Order: sequence, then C-alpha cells, then structure tokens
Amino acid sequence: MRYAYAITTALALSGAAAVLTLEHPAGAQTAQNEPGAIQASAPRGGAPMSFADMVARLQPAVVNISTTQRITVQQQNPFQGTPFEQFFGSPRSGGGARTQEAQSLGSGFLISADGYIVTNNHVVSAGTQGATVESITVTLADRREFTAKLVGRDPASDLAVLKIQGATFPFVHFGDSRQTRVGDWVVAIGNPFGLSGTVSAGIVSAVNRVGQGPYDRFIQTDASINRGNSGGPMFDLQGNVIGINSQILSPTGGNVGIGFAIPAEQAKPIVDTLMRGETVTRGYLGIQIQPVTDDIAGALGTNKGKGEIVGRVEPGQPGERAGLRPGDIVTAINGQEITPEQTLTYIIARQKPGTRVTLDVLRDGRRQQLTATVGTRPSDEEMAAISGRGFDPDAEEGAPTAPDSAAAPLGLAVQPLTPQIARSLGVDQGTRGVVVLGVDPNSDAATKGLRRGTVITRVNSTPVASAADITRAVQAARSAGRSQVLLYVNVRGNSAFVGVNIDPRR
Repeated sequence: MRYAYAITTALALSGAAAVLTLEHPAGAQTAQNEPGAIQASAPRGGAPMSFADMVARLQPAVVNISTTQRITVQQQNPFQGTPFEQFFGSPRSGGGARTQEAQSLGSGFLISADGYIVTNNHVVSAGTQGATVESITVTLADRREFTAKLVGRDPASDLAVLKIQGATFPFVHFGDSRQTRVGDWVVAIGNPFGLSGTVSAGIVSAVNRVGQGPYDRFIQTDASINRGNSGGPMFDLQGNVIGINSQILSPTGGNVGIGFAIPAEQAKPIVDTLMRGETVTRGYLGIQIQPVTDDIAGALGTNKGKGEIVGRVEPGQPGERAGLRPGDIVTAINGQEITPEQTLTYIIARQKPGTRVTLDVLRDGRRQQLTATVGTRPSDEEMAAISGRGFDPDAEEGAPTAPDSAAAPLGLAVQPLTPQIARSLGVDQGTRGVVVLGVDPNSDAATKGLRRGTVITRVNSTPVASAADITRAVQAARSAGRSQVLLYVNVRGNSAFVGVNIDPRR
C-alpha cells in the first residue's frame, strides 16, 4: 500500500493522469463508514501539477553567496623535541605561522530592487578561529557576479543582510509564516554543494520547533536541504518567503528529511532593523531560570512544564525591581502561558525594551501578579561576565565522606558554611547555608550532580544553616506526602534549583 501511494504521488506531480485504487484488507472498515473516524478535508489550496511556472518566476531572485577567507595557521616544527631541533628549528623548516585562503558557499535571496540580500550569518562569517572574511561575492541566476557589502548581522538569530549595486534586481517578498500549517507544501531554492539554482519541494513537517539557542523557533520540513542551502528561501505556493533555510539534522552530514528554516515572522523585523543600520535589541529581565522538571514539580507539588522557576535574580536589574525572588515560578507573561516552546526568555526577548509586562507568579503555593519594565539584553560578552563560570557540579570535589545522620535521607554529609569556607568556594561571605562535604555515590543527590563544595542555602522554601535544619525540612516534606525536596544550591556564586529524591530507607 505504501508503494502504491508513492506511485500516485509521483504521477500527480509529473502531470500524468492516473487513478490507482487501493484495496482494504478483508474485514477492515473504510474511514467513510467507521463510526467516529476523522474525515480529512481537501488539501488547502491543492497541490500544483507542476512547480515549474512558479520556480521560473522565483529563481532569478535567489543568489549564490561565496566568501574568501584568510586563515592564519600556526605550524609546528616536526623536529621539535628531537636531537635535530637545533638544526631544523627555523620557520622555513616547518615552524611558525602562515596564512592560507579558504572559501565558503551558501545561498541568499534579494528582497528589494536596489540590491538588499538576506542570508544566514554563518554563511558570511569566518568559519574557523583565526580566520577573517576578505570578500563576499554574490552570483545571480544569470551568472552575473557582484561584490557585496555586509550591511549588518545578528549572530543570535543567525541572520545577515548584504547589499549589491549596479542594476535593478528581481526580488521576492516575505510572507506570513504564522499562517503556515503542518502539511503545507513548500519549495526550497538554493545552492547545495555549489549546485546553483537547485529546487526541492516537500511539506512542512512541524512548526515552532525549538532549537539549541534561546531564540530558535524553526519551521521543520522534509524538502531536501543540504550544505550550501543555508540562507536560501523557503517559499509557500504563492511564492512568498515563509522561511530562511538554516540548519539540517543529520547523522551523515547529508539530507535525511529533517531541515529547519527561520520563520519569516521572526526574520523580517530583524532584517528591517539591520537594513536601517541599527543593532538588534532584545528584552531582558536579569534573571536566571530553569524549567519545571519532574523533580522540581514533585518537590513543590506543582505541575511539570507549567512555567519556569527563577534560580537567580541579578541585583539592580528589571527582575529585582519588579520584586521577583529565587524560587518564584513564572507561569505567564501578559496572559501568555510559559511552556517548553514559549519560554520566558523567548517571550521577553521579543518585547521592546521599556515595555511594561505583567508576570503571573506562583510563590510558596500562592498566586500573585508582578509588573516589570523590560530592560535591554546585554551583549554576549557582558552576559558572560554577569553569569561567571556557570554551574559546576565538580567544584571542590574530594574524597567521599559518610553522610551525616541528619542529612542521610538525601545521601549528604554537610557542615555549616563559614565565611572562610564561603570565600574559598567563591561564594558571598554573607551567605548562610551548609556546604556539602561528601555525597553517597548511590544517592539521587549524586545523580543530580551534587558534589563536595556545593553550598545548600534552602530546602523547599526553608532556609538551612545546619544538618538539623535539613532534617526538619525533609520531615516536613514527608508529612506533606512528598517524596522529593527542592534544594537551592550555590556553586562558585551561581545558583540553581535541584530536585532530590528522599531515600525511603533512611
């Protein structure tokens, strides 16, 4: 049956007239007479007998982009460390640095008659450390070549805008990607492996697909996309650009039917900003957040995936001024629920700095609303300075220590945190809490990454300064019928929540 369906599709796309009838297995009911079966409607807009007319109109606006890069390579002396090093140690003999040229290929598309081009940032960026881009060449479908100027780039969204001059150019428009649905036909045009003007077609496999970055929300497609397609357009059947082909997921490096495009809804405002010569700004609250995992939800008695928990509030930033505290669960922003797809970072980043937003917060089981004025997200370099080293579960790891009887239900050995210990661990000397001396390797705490040197300041909502405090917090959780507790930990000045199972045998 699957093979017959494939034949039907091929005939339809090639324009041949054919009807194939598929017989149902004996005893099977058809969708028409099976009670409660879903009745499929006709495809929206239908599928064309051929994409040729549409492609002929669109191809002139799709371009090939190549860069020339100069790379500095540090060469090693092949005789280093041997008795011949003193005789063959000069740069001429293989040591020292030298430069070499490299090229990269990608795609792009014209969006104005005066030569503005959209592509991916990674297409026009240096591919390796120590490399610089010396020139960018744009080749049109009619083989005319132009030297392009880089107008602007936004690494966070992987978008860049180029400009060429010298003629009036054919161009295409952005469409409304918000109307895109799973199952819609799409057409991709680009330059995979340097094969200019390559056309592929497929359907939208998924929308709002979360990527690795905090702002990545992709349209997924099975249209063939390969290396060199990056920066090229994804068209709907009306010839509008609804996505910018950006990434593939492949164990082999080639197309396996999983490609990703940046939706036009996200790309166009960024492109407009770059065309004006401005820097892209994003909203910022100055808080560190974590998803509400099974462990955290179990410890707090809330629902998994509903909102995100505040791990740290940066002093003097909009989140602190709004009254947010570590342990707050933000469930919605301006009435929009926080979900794994619509995260707090993603929603806030799309807010214009200076905008006032309403935050729905769950604090100690009680719901309340806070109002925040969105700030401007710092640069990546500034963010790195704010974040510090990040969460390091192996900090100060040493020989295992037997768990204290008081903290045994968590598999931990702890002692009160002194100012001297806090200073040695990179923690504020005014911090009150306990420091982990050892972790039972068979405990859930060890599985969750707690190590010697981890500082615990709260268990659930209770501040702790001794092993006895932990005991009381664990007993309170057991009395409430919970099998987990939520630890607020600090490693070298960086805080996070960790849900840990209570050992029922202890």
